[in-house]
Amino acid sequence: SAPSSRRSSELHRRLASAFWFLVPFVALAVIWVVVVEATGVESRIFPQITEVAAAFADMWSSGDLALHVGASLRRVLIGSVVAVVTAIPFGIALGASRVASVFFSPLLRFSVALAGIAWIPLATLWLGFGDRAVIFIVWNAMFFALTYNAMLGVQQIPTELLRAARSMGASRPRMFAEVLLPGAMPAIVTGLRVGLGYGWRGMVAAEIIATNAGIGYSIFLAQRFFRTDIIITGMVIIGVLWLVTDRLLLAPLERRTVERWGMKAVIL
Repeated sequence: SAPSSRRSSELHRRLASAFWFLVPFVALAVIWVVVVEATGVESRIFPQITEVAAAFADMWSSGDLALHVGASLRRVLIGSVVAVVTAIPFGIALGASRVASVFFSPLLRFSVALAGIAWIPLATLWLGFGDRAVIFIVWNAMFFALTYNAMLGVQQIPTELLRAARSMGASRPRMFAEVLLPGAMPAIVTGLRVGLGYGWRGMVAAEIIATNAGIGYSIFLAQRFFRTDIIITGMVIIGVLWLVTDRLLLAPLERRTVERWGMKAVIL
């Protein structure tokens, strides 16, 4: 039947997409094994892939993996929620005011370059060492990207639509909820995808300095004991977690939002 054929076609498409997504990583793993074996490099300089797998298994069985990954994900989640709650209304408010957007645009573009990692010394001075400093860095790294994209999203809403809503007597809350927020949503979702990448990198860097748990901290601790297998394990975990988050959550969310509401903006 036609529905069955469509489901089969969709399944084949997804399997093909997953296959070509994994091919570069398989190729990288093969190159890794061959090069390390051929050069005979010491494991303390660069370990074989089997040693990294063994380090991962040890972290899993000891509970260290759950401890560090759990701490990192908790900080990213809290920082991301705070960034969304504070940045989106502010960005929409800026986009709705031509004077405010002109005034704040240079400041926002300037702040994007400094967001995240550059703030770590101040974060530790203000908030001490621990979760609060790392959460602040995640929020800081995401806030400016989200704000700027929300502002751009509002500016892309057709002027005729805004005038029509005002002429019909739409109140400010209704204007925000039914016109500005939906109209800016494609740009906001793109800003979320970009900003979360900034926040993720900022979190790892902050954990190296400001905490005693987390993926970044585990990498820093391994460096002190020349455990390159654990360092690379941590790097792989960071990359895998981001790929899973981006591919399974952020990319589909952006695609569906753009398909529903149209335009999107990418922060520069």
